[in-house]
Amino acid sequence: MKWTILFFSVFSLVNIQAQIATGVYHADENVDGLSMTHELKIDDTYFIHTIYTKSPAGFIKTLGGFYTLENGIVSVKLEFNSNYEENTITSVELPVQVVGGDLIIGGDANLTFKKDPSFTQPLDGKWLFATRGPDEGQERRGENVPRKTMKFLLDGYFQWIAYNTETFAFSGTGGGTYTAKDGVYSENIQFFSRDNARVGAELNFTYEIKGDDWHHKGKNSKGAPMYEIWTARK
Repeated sequence: MKWTILFFSVFSLVNIQAQIATGVYHADENVDGLSMTHELKIDDTYFIHTIYTKSPAGFIKTLGGFYTLENGIVSVKLEFNSNYEENTITSVELPVQVVGGDLIIGGDANLTFKKDPSFTQPLDGKWLFATRGPDEGQERRGENVPRKTMKFLLDGYFQWIAYNTETFAFSGTGGGTYTAKDGVYSENIQFFSRDNARVGAELNFTYEIKGDDWHHKGKNSKGAPMYEIWTARK
């Protein structure tokens, strides 16, 4: 089965009433002998669907944006779509059914997504990259700038995405699990669109919250020193 058929087969419309609990959900699917992981991150307003493989490590695709729920249909106005150049899709509609806390996505694949346990941490939320630190009054990126890099942290999982909301140009994404405690932020990479060899790496940083800003210091995935300032997305 081709990836394009697989990815969008879950979007066939079924009118099912549903109430979705915010959190992170996973579903596994075997296609042509390859085990693929589907990951959903859903908070009160935002939805991300990512597909990747664990063995061998490989990124397949991701899409996400702000969503509404009505009559069992989740309508997502996309901010990013890693396959936009191929399919030019800027919105999706997903039928959902909630059974015992699981999400069943209608369509040919009929995937059942299991919810991960809730795991609240200080940095949970959506963050937009603002500027390189330290904060010395330099120009900052923000909500009104089409070129965005966002981090979405929820229930022990993180994902960053670099994209352009005007052109739908997609620059990359990566994600996995994280912890944030006592000023130390740690990431374990489970997928990385730019370099599969980085999967399994653990990165450690220090962090400090100043108002709506997250000051993030350490070394990047290439080992170079970094100081970034991220701002909370409202």
